[in-house]
Amino acid sequence: MKTMTCRQLGGPCDLDHRGETADDVINAQDQHLKEAEKGGDATHQEARNEMKARWRHPKKSLGWYRDAKKAFADLPEA
Repeated sequence: MKTMTCRQLGGPCDLDHRGETADDVINAQDQHLKEAEKGGDATHQEARNEMKARWRHPKKSLGWYRDAKKAFADLPEA
């Protein structure tokens, strides 16, 4: 199990996301940003907009995805 923060994934806060894989923490970040947006948290809006853009243009977002996966792989097991 490894941990990445919202900030490490491009967000504005230090909320921890834990997972067995990079995809686990990326999905947790997506959910966190959706919930923050629904709750009216303006500080997360820019990150949420960037996330939405990544899903609309997956080929363009491969660089971000590879970087997130590498950062996850480089983390120590918790």
